[in-house]
Amino acid sequence: MPETAAPVVTSPYEAHEGRRPSAFGRPLRVLAWLSFVAEAVIIATGGAVRLTGSGLGCSEWPMCTPESLVPTPEQGIHGVIEFGNRTMTGVVGIIAIAVLLLTLNAVGGRRPLKAALWFALGGIGAGVVCYVIATIAGVPAFPFFSLGLLLATVAGAVHSLRITTHRRDLTLLAWIVLVGVVAQAFVGGITVLTGLNPYIVGFHYASSLLLVCVTAAYLVRMHESGAPRERVVPRWFAMLSHITGLALGVTIFFGVLTTGSGPHSGDANVVRDGFDATILAHVHAWPGYVLAALVAALTIIAWMQRIAPRRWLLVLVIAILVQVGVGIWQARDGLPELLVGIHMVLASLSAAAYTVTVLRLKRPTA
Repeated sequence: MPETAAPVVTSPYEAHEGRRPSAFGRPLRVLAWLSFVAEAVIIATGGAVRLTGSGLGCSEWPMCTPESLVPTPEQGIHGVIEFGNRTMTGVVGIIAIAVLLLTLNAVGGRRPLKAALWFALGGIGAGVVCYVIATIAGVPAFPFFSLGLLLATVAGAVHSLRITTHRRDLTLLAWIVLVGVVAQAFVGGITVLTGLNPYIVGFHYASSLLLVCVTAAYLVRMHESGAPRERVVPRWFAMLSHITGLALGVTIFFGVLTTGSGPHSGDANVVRDGFDATILAHVHAWPGYVLAALVAALTIIAWMQRIAPRRWLLVLVIAILVQVGVGIWQARDGLPELLVGIHMVLASLSAAAYTVTVLRLKRPTA
């Protein structure tokens, strides 16, 4: 009887990192990737609005002017840039709807799909009612329309998750993206109506960054089974990974405050948030250096002990190092617009890489 060699185990925590073939169709896989790319692109277009001083290129919302939906020649390039970002919001929303509907059809069939469509109709109806009430009250009407639509979307998500029994993880992620896009449209309108309030602008950016992370999580989970997940790394390694996430969050938070205090507020007449940008730049750098050290340590340990997410940690450490380099470069060169924009997009991609890394700390049991 021939002998069978036992598999060589190089580490008790080594796990297979290859993706399994997705059980979902090609259209959904393509749209899921497009959703991730679109969420990153809208950060770039939103950054362009702010960095070119086009934040009030369209003075109204959702109209560009009181008389025109699209920018007029008098508004020049600033109107075009601002309207381009608004158009990108529509593209992101359409993709998010498509991903959600295909996900619902794939995991639950016609029942959750029909329920979502009914809630969509109800949301439009609720938005119209809110619009009429606001018009009668003599207040800006479209924000109330968006609010009604947002509330109906949240209600649709809750109902959908209650009747879904298979792959609730993907269903939840798809709904989060759609709810987030609708909420972002609402916040974007408030941003214009409040004259680019720096805190709302900062929240707008942070929310967009979180949506990039959610779409990245969807891509990871789409290639995994819905079985319960088990940890495949040592407990201390998982704890250190989550501490690294805290450092990342703090770094991004102070980065948002720094940008809000700097010269790129979105319009020359907008008052900044009142903080000293020079001091904040240093405060922003401190957790950034801690983050870089933590990621480097995790990467070295993971490769020495052959711990599961080592390849994604390598991606993350490269992204963080590039981000640190761009941050130092822009600070020394007086915050040129292009470098600030690159810094904003890289922050979202670094956060997405961290999200994937954390998800790789566990794997399905089947």
